[in-house]
Amino acid sequence: MRYTILTLFPSLIRPWLSESLLEKALEKGLIEVRIKDLREFAKDKHRTVDDAPYGGGPGMVIKPEVAVEAIEWALPADEVILLSPAGEVFTQEMARALARKSHLVLLSGRYEGFDARVERFVSRVVSIGDYVLMGGEAAALVLLEATARLVPGVIGDERSHEEDSFSRGLLDFPQYTRPSVFRGLEVPRVLLSGNHRAIERFRREEALRKTLLLRPELLAKAHLGQEEVAFLAELDRDGYT
Repeated sequence: MRYTILTLFPSLIRPWLSESLLEKALEKGLIEVRIKDLREFAKDKHRTVDDAPYGGGPGMVIKPEVAVEAIEWALPADEVILLSPAGEVFTQEMARALARKSHLVLLSGRYEGFDARVERFVSRVVSIGDYVLMGGEAAALVLLEATARLVPGVIGDERSHEEDSFSRGLLDFPQYTRPSVFRGLEVPRVLLSGNHRAIERFRREEALRKTLLLRPELLAKAHLGQEEVAFLAELDRDGYT
């Protein structure tokens, strides 16, 4: 998988790639990340990338020729993604779809964003949530991590994908480690039993319980079996909230 990140601040991206699993994935050649400074596509000696908005107003807008020439430099690509709070919300389902691509171009803005005409040159506009950041670099890194971890070999235990939050439309079940008792708080006994079938059921039910409590709207799209539907119905009868 190749990523090309177009940004005004390459120095914000590089440290993220020098640690943990991303660093190992790069070393193994499982992913490739190119970082390109948008200022390299400026036309004047001062490397000007922005200008005042037509119609007035605060802030500066990134010039269309800067962004579009950067995109054209990065092509060919499977997807050119503009990171913006006005885009479709990034989800695990989208991450899975993007992880099957071979080259993603991520366009990160700053200031008041890009000239609106830039959207004609991208394949999709993506938001990581309903809030505004100082720039698109953090959003690009979110998309990078969420997709790169799905590339075969990046995460050692492939079962992690199946058990993660949102993998089946549910939040993840609670996890515990040693010691079995911490400040009077005990690990659920079933996890110490060695009964794998009982443990699996406990985790499935706890994931359902947690999702119902914290993100009930996810249940409408979750992939649930008959036993899970019955368990939710039981929680509803018991007035669980």
